[in-house]
Amino acid sequence: MYTIEEFDTQKSKVLKYVLFKKRTKQEVKNKFYNIIESQMLNDIIENLEENGYINDKNYIERAINEFIALNNLSTNEIKYKLANKGIESNLIETYLSEHEEQIKDYEIQSAKNIIIKKQTSMDEEAIIKFLLKKGYKINNIRQAIENIDS
Repeated sequence: MYTIEEFDTQKSKVLKYVLFKKRTKQEVKNKFYNIIESQMLNDIIENLEENGYINDKNYIERAINEFIALNNLSTNEIKYKLANKGIESNLIETYLSEHEEQIKDYEIQSAKNIIIKKQTSMDEEAIIKFLLKKGYKINNIRQAIENIDS
C-alpha cells in the first residue's frame, strides 16, 4: 500500500503530463508503468478519469477533428491512429458510427484532395489502387472522382 503523500506526489507528475497535452488512458499507463507502482497508477488514472482529466471519448473527438483539419486520411487510417493511442476499438467504432455521415463526407473530400494532387503524375487506375491501399472505401473513391469531373 502507499501513503496519501506518495499518491499526491505521483498524481502531480501524472497530472502535469496529462495537462501538457491531452493523453489517453493507455498513453499514461505506458509512460508511468515502470515509474509508479501499478496499483497506485491505476488509482491515479481512475481519479483523473473521475475528474475529467483523462477521457478517451473526448480524446477521440478531438483527435478526429484535428485529423479533419490537418490531414487527408481514410477512415481505416483514423481507426489505426486511434488504436495506436491505446483507445479501445469499441469506443472508436461507436464514435464513428455516431458520426458516420461526417466521416464519410470527410473521407470523400480527403480522397478528392489526393486525386487532384496525384492527377498530374498518375492515371486514374493507379490513383484508385493507391487510395485502396490507404484504406479508402471504393464507393467514396468513386464519389470523389465524380465530384471532380462535375
